[in-house]
Amino acid sequence: MDYKDTLLMPKTDFPMRGNLPNREPAMQEEWDNQNIYAKVQERTAGRPLFILHDGPPYANGDIHMGHALNKILKDFIVRYKSMTGFHAPYVPGWDTHGLPIETALTKKGKVDRKKLTVAEFRKKCEEYALGQIDSQRQQFKRLGVRGDWENPYVTLSHGYEAQQIKVFGEMAKKGYIYKGKKPVYWSPSSESALAEAEIEYHDKRSPSIYVTFDVVDGKGVLNGDEKYVIWTTTPWTIPANLGITLHPELDYVVVQLEGTKYIVAKGLLEHLENELGWSDYEITKTVKGTDLENTRAKHPFYDRESLVMVGEHVTLDAGTGCVHTAPGHGEDDYIVGQKYGLDVLCPVDDKGVMTEEAPMFEGLFYDEANKPITEKLKEAGALLGLSFITHSYAHDWRTKKPVIYRATPQWFASIKDFREDLLREIKEVNWVPHWGETRLYNMVRDRGDWCISRQRAWGVPIPVFYGENGEPIITDETIDHVSNLFREHGSNIWFEWDTKDLLPEGFTSEHSPNGTFTKETDIMDVWFDSGSSHQSVLEERDDLQRPADMYLEGSDQYRGWFNSSLSTAVAVTGKAPYKTVLSHGFTLDGEGRKMSKSIGNVVIPDKVMKQLGADILRLWVASVDYQADVRVSDDILKQVAEVYRKIRNTFRFMLGNLHDFDPSKDAVTFENMSELDQFMMIKLNNLIGDVRKAYDDYQFGTVYNKVHNYCTIELSSFYMDIAKDTLYIQYADHPERRGIQTVMYETLKALTQLMAPVLAHTTDEVWKEIPGLTEESVQLTDIPDAVEYPNSESLVAKWDRFMDLRDDVLKALEEARKEKGIKKSLEAALEIYADGEDRELLEGIASLNKLFITSKAVVAGGKADAPTDVKEYEFLKVVVDFAEGEKCERCWVVAPSLGKNENHPGLCDSCTDIVVKHYE
Repeated sequence: MDYKDTLLMPKTDFPMRGNLPNREPAMQEEWDNQNIYAKVQERTAGRPLFILHDGPPYANGDIHMGHALNKILKDFIVRYKSMTGFHAPYVPGWDTHGLPIETALTKKGKVDRKKLTVAEFRKKCEEYALGQIDSQRQQFKRLGVRGDWENPYVTLSHGYEAQQIKVFGEMAKKGYIYKGKKPVYWSPSSESALAEAEIEYHDKRSPSIYVTFDVVDGKGVLNGDEKYVIWTTTPWTIPANLGITLHPELDYVVVQLEGTKYIVAKGLLEHLENELGWSDYEITKTVKGTDLENTRAKHPFYDRESLVMVGEHVTLDAGTGCVHTAPGHGEDDYIVGQKYGLDVLCPVDDKGVMTEEAPMFEGLFYDEANKPITEKLKEAGALLGLSFITHSYAHDWRTKKPVIYRATPQWFASIKDFREDLLREIKEVNWVPHWGETRLYNMVRDRGDWCISRQRAWGVPIPVFYGENGEPIITDETIDHVSNLFREHGSNIWFEWDTKDLLPEGFTSEHSPNGTFTKETDIMDVWFDSGSSHQSVLEERDDLQRPADMYLEGSDQYRGWFNSSLSTAVAVTGKAPYKTVLSHGFTLDGEGRKMSKSIGNVVIPDKVMKQLGADILRLWVASVDYQADVRVSDDILKQVAEVYRKIRNTFRFMLGNLHDFDPSKDAVTFENMSELDQFMMIKLNNLIGDVRKAYDDYQFGTVYNKVHNYCTIELSSFYMDIAKDTLYIQYADHPERRGIQTVMYETLKALTQLMAPVLAHTTDEVWKEIPGLTEESVQLTDIPDAVEYPNSESLVAKWDRFMDLRDDVLKALEEARKEKGIKKSLEAALEIYADGEDRELLEGIASLNKLFITSKAVVAGGKADAPTDVKEYEFLKVVVDFAEGEKCERCWVVAPSLGKNENHPGLCDSCTDIVVKHYE
């Protein structure tokens, strides 16, 4: 007889190698054919809703690692919720308006904008955006992200734009929308106003100048022969100067130096000694800032006066304490200027070029005007000091060029009018991580009014009409009419139709006695677009609801989508649009550097998936502390691939040993299992509880570590190793073998479900191989709840202690391999010496040799009974020797005697019984 035929060796078609780059696309095609998203929604219909609202990525270019991190995190949560008692639809979206699309069309020479009308150009932008959506959709699906990909939300869609108009109208109705000329971030390179969310900071080299303004009216406090000293890093704004601002409570001094009297803040004298080399000066007078209010000085080179004002924004951080004030080029300047009735002078045009309102410098680009203005100040004797500094400066996040503050007529959302409501709602939201609350709270607390208008073509028009007297017209009637028109025709009609055709039939207004109207040509800030999604998506779609349970985006969205969504939602509904906000960090290279094409350190998701597969990328996302910045590199991904291999091989081992197992017939109840099997069932349920809690807390790194450690330690290094003897050697229906198979079946099933949100492809592949299951996909099942077993605490305590004792035995075996030449543990015989409860525990376990995978293992006495030269480990003394006897041809155990049955001379007694009773 060939004894190999009597061994129940593993059998499975589940491949050892995942071959994910080739297998995953086929699986995704199968999901599409199954319409798996719809089947999941159908299965979970009627359960409590869980809505993770997708923050729309911009529809331009291929996806990067930041996109992959974001979308995969969302997929983890949605998949988990749908498998744990919730109905969790996921509707992906895209942000489709804005400058990058305009630039993509014009920069690459795809269209000649000069030859197109606004409406024609907008149609080109729309076509481009839709093409980008198709490309990105396929890339997101390749990540294994499950969603309603055929019915996403798109900010250029008619229904979306119609609802956005409603949001604008409701805010206008409540008095939150107004038009005013005030300084805003202005990008000369984009020729448009920008919101705070569109600003990023980079170092810039700027001139640092100290300038004097001669006092012309001292109001009885000054003699008139003094000079105010101001400091600025923007000489180009000097032509726009209309005043000087002091702090009302600070001490100001008149300093006499070489026959000239200068007025500066007392607290900055030491600073000015270093900056301007002042020494041997005399303080002739000290006054409070408020005493100097309404004094006047002469502009350094224009025939006009600059008013001295007081304001709380003045500090002693730098400069002179006398702040150069140009109401057209600074927010604080504007506010104090309004208080004192100053004009809003802004002698710079849309392109950043000085206008005729800046005589001598008209036609110069603002940055180029710094030098001639400085030279003019020197010529006028007003330049006290000139140097250069490198400092952090605001830049356009798209063009990467510097921006300026520039006063222009713009539309604003008045944040100050409902700021307290915003701050109240922030406190009602669950923030993960918790510091997100403080971050957004401080941003909203310190935020000025939101400039929502843009001087571009590609976006949602601001739905405002003007009367003959220039008065803006925004009424319920006009808003409803425009919204309905946009729903039917789209917003392009704003640029295609005459104004009269956009108004309700027969519309009249006191502002237009002759019935003539014009329309606004500015569009809305794209953050108003995406920030309206709570209305345009959550309220618009029947399968969603407002507020969403979660918004999940990168940490940059505290100033972006989290912020704009909160602003529009609270303005319209009084409530935040989300219950929980979860943010993640940015993706960096393996050394912690920002990814850059010029450095060559960019990791591209598509390349990773072609080399390793999407499940490796997904497992990497689970492995990192995503709430901080995360690192990714080829080496890091290779390490993750090793963990994947361990998990996959664990699945494969269990599948291979279930080839003859029918759970409906062969499963063993918990009560009938061995203690070791019961211990493993309890450990499995502890794992289920821990992993579910980790998912609930959005701690995916804990999921990763718990499952990896379970596969490596509890299963591979312990249970599966011990189980091989029974699984392979015993006859098929032996109760111990069926007990082990039951444990493996339950473990495999549970692990597959626990990892289904992470390893979306692999777990579906495993699920199809598990015997006795009827569901066509693991996605159509629920993750099991942890169950309580009787006497679990005492059982776990006992076997956990055994595991500690086993560590001592394994150390002794390892040393015997090196010192005595024992190659395999089955060649060994053990004598174990233990005291007290440890001895009692070991003596109470039958077949210790099987648990240690040795041919013999006996408890030979207490520690004191051990030979004097025996090494003591942490808990035990252990003697390891070669087992006496011969090696069984079937089980490889070394037994004292073989061949009691003459037909099977090479078998031990146990194998002889099995072969005779079950194979002859």
